[in-house]
Amino acid sequence: MTTTQRPEATVGISLTDEAITQVMKFMEQEDVPLESAGLRVAVLPGGCSGFKYGLNVEERPLDDDMVLTIKGLRVFVDAFSAQYLNGTTVDYVSSMQGSGFTFDNPNSSGGCGCGSSFTV
Repeated sequence: MTTTQRPEATVGISLTDEAITQVMKFMEQEDVPLESAGLRVAVLPGGCSGFKYGLNVEERPLDDDMVLTIKGLRVFVDAFSAQYLNGTTVDYVSSMQGSGFTFDNPNSSGGCGCGSSFTV
């Protein structure tokens, strides 16, 4: 029997209590298996500033994902994304303009008005 070892979690990401609450609500609504599912936090090429953030609930991590547990929520991060996410805080905010997830990333050297695109 072959055992797959996951990379050691070496990325420092934090989620606010409100972000975790919103993700957990979504996971309950979608009826995903809480014992194996988690939130994928990713950095993807694209967006108006070069990179964009991605959030997605997935039923299980990929073999090469780093898996963190933040206040009971499993978070999946791939190695490419980890290099850009260290120190990032994910929040969920509600305002008169709408509601959504925000990213406070100390690695970002710029961004644009959309709030989900950044440069490093």
